[in-house]
Amino acid sequence: MNKKRLIIIGAGGVGNVAVRKSARMEDLYEEILLASRTKAKCDAIAKEAGPVPIRTAEVDADDVQALVSLIRNFKADVLLNVALPYQDLTIMQACLECGVHYVDTANYEPKDVAHFEYSWQWAFREKFEKAGLTALLGSGFDPGVTNVFTSYAAKHYFDEMHYLDIVDCNAGDHGKSFATNFNPEINIREITQNGKYYEKGEWLETEPLEIHQNVDYPRVGSKESYLLFHEELESLVMHYPTLKRARFWMTFSQQYITFLRVLEEVGMTSIKPIEYQGMEIQPLQFLKAVLPEPSSLGPNYQGQTSIGCQIRGVKDGKERTFFIFNNCSHQMAYQDTKAQAVSYTTGVPAALGASLVARGIWNAPGVWNMEQFDPDPFLAELGKMGLPWEVVVDGKLAFGK
Repeated sequence: MNKKRLIIIGAGGVGNVAVRKSARMEDLYEEILLASRTKAKCDAIAKEAGPVPIRTAEVDADDVQALVSLIRNFKADVLLNVALPYQDLTIMQACLECGVHYVDTANYEPKDVAHFEYSWQWAFREKFEKAGLTALLGSGFDPGVTNVFTSYAAKHYFDEMHYLDIVDCNAGDHGKSFATNFNPEINIREITQNGKYYEKGEWLETEPLEIHQNVDYPRVGSKESYLLFHEELESLVMHYPTLKRARFWMTFSQQYITFLRVLEEVGMTSIKPIEYQGMEIQPLQFLKAVLPEPSSLGPNYQGQTSIGCQIRGVKDGKERTFFIFNNCSHQMAYQDTKAQAVSYTTGVPAALGASLVARGIWNAPGVWNMEQFDPDPFLAELGKMGLPWEVVVDGKLAFGK
């Protein structure tokens, strides 16, 4: 197989992990280009990654023609987008113009509305089909690995899946009073909007963080978990129509919730622009600027994450429960890639998804979600790359019917 050329857009915590992991794939990649708005960030990562050679560049991912020029000059085969979700559409358009396969970790959302869904990216399906290009959406952990966990369950353990609960716990401690584990702007937009879940063929909305309950996480214990809307639910209920209910749960400490409530009350989480000293600013973007950079949390992070899928359904006419999950140590993640586990659990699957596309293992013209490809090749490599997974069949689940 001829070696491939990979572009990675985005040099935050996830980009750092994806570059370091991809740069260890000597048998696959000839060269990697890491580009972001701040070249110095790219240079710092490239200096410590290898052995695959890494080139760096500055690029404005909102500018399609700047992206086209970058991609063509590098002669890329695959592009991995770990920039901001606002930039998904411009990057997809640039990939189409250059004939390059596309992979990302989060679905598009407009800057001026805290709302995310796949419709904008699914609208590119016909264009990617005609171009003979693969676009793989949501190759992080959730979305990403959770989609693959679900498709693995459907392939190997169920005739019909009926109830799906995705559970996401970060039981780590970074020692800060208040900080987000990934981009603060995206994180806070996500958890301050209304919750939403699927039941009996319709989507039901909740107030932000209105529904919560204790969930027991493996080797972590019981943690208060809050119902959110998460984008993988949208594609999973479409591709698995036997699902009667699908929900997503995430843990937050009481201290985090208290800080968040106060920031909301004083208007700091708002995305509505205000005028300040003759200039227009968005309060949430200002808050992002004063909060700790997520990639800086790694050195002092203790504890672990635990993320998985709890599923109820039927196999051979009998009811079955199924729990598939990964636990990831913050300390291990930092030793491996100088990143905390939240960046690690997104960056590792991103690098793996891109490698499967580059090798032609996951390759079909069009725009695809992770569960639409065979889960076995992905899960065969996920553990080797640092995210081992476990299965419990017919055990006790946190959620009933």
